[in-house]
Amino acid sequence: MSSSRLPALSMLDLVAVREGSTVADALDISLRTAQHAEQLGFTRYWLAEHHNMPGIASSATAVLIGHIAGATRSIRVGSGGIMLPNHAPLVVAEAFGTLAELYPGRIDLGLGRAPGTDGPTMRALRRNRVETEEDFPREVSELQRLLAPAQEGQQITAVPGAGTEVPIWLLGSSMFSAQLAAEKGLPYAFASHFAPRFLMPAIEIYRARFKPSKTLDKPHVMIGVPVIAAPTDEEAQYLASSTYQRVLGILTNRRGLLQPPVDNYLASLGPREREAIADFLAIGVIGGPETVRKGFETLAEATEADEFMLVSDVFDPALRLRSLEIAAAAARN
Repeated sequence: MSSSRLPALSMLDLVAVREGSTVADALDISLRTAQHAEQLGFTRYWLAEHHNMPGIASSATAVLIGHIAGATRSIRVGSGGIMLPNHAPLVVAEAFGTLAELYPGRIDLGLGRAPGTDGPTMRALRRNRVETEEDFPREVSELQRLLAPAQEGQQITAVPGAGTEVPIWLLGSSMFSAQLAAEKGLPYAFASHFAPRFLMPAIEIYRARFKPSKTLDKPHVMIGVPVIAAPTDEEAQYLASSTYQRVLGILTNRRGLLQPPVDNYLASLGPREREAIADFLAIGVIGGPETVRKGFETLAEATEADEFMLVSDVFDPALRLRSLEIAAAAARN
């Protein structure tokens, strides 16, 4: 496969709080990373909504999007995603409408249908509201109306929001959002950075059932790709041990701060733990420049994705920036 056909690169930032650091440090690292991604020619920089997690500082996602958009010039900034069950569509429309007025042509609204947290926190966010399967499609449609130009006699108008037509993306890790994105003719982002098992069936369904819309005339697929790049394969594997520790914490429900790398971490685990981490990171690209280039080419050929949304959890912020540099170079060469 020719490298000229490699997808565009974007980045998803979970705004990790590192062991020995503070939330303020995490926010500053996120800002500097976004500026670096912009310099490298990345298309988008997205933030993910999570709540009640000590190691993730992106809970006030719209606030953080504004902070990063204000410190960059051209890169698109958005949500990957806003978890719609946690919010009234009008509030989302007003927040993102405000962002769109402040930073015209640069704001994306990625939407997920999971709460992004545990049950008690979900209830704290939206009280005792019970979600049904019909709610998400209805609320996506409501958001589309609120961000469209206001119609005569419209009872509720988002101000700001109406007429901004902030691009809406649907995010998912199963078939549900793939089918809905296809039906509505919206761009689709698959969360293969943590749920790779259904990647191929989901994007196949999305493409097969896609209906052209005012928003999009053909399918547009973005896939999440865990990436740890370093000058050598050996160093990349060492740095990836921070990600392995984070993944094991997720799988065992012992979430915490991002940990520094550990020598021979995988070798210290049992076979079941290693297998679970490998399954979680099945499409991860970890290695030196040539390994990363080949990994990107293999993934692009298999998925024909339009964009790769990179996730790079490197403990040392400077080495994380280096990881992005190596990934960007691999995508160009």
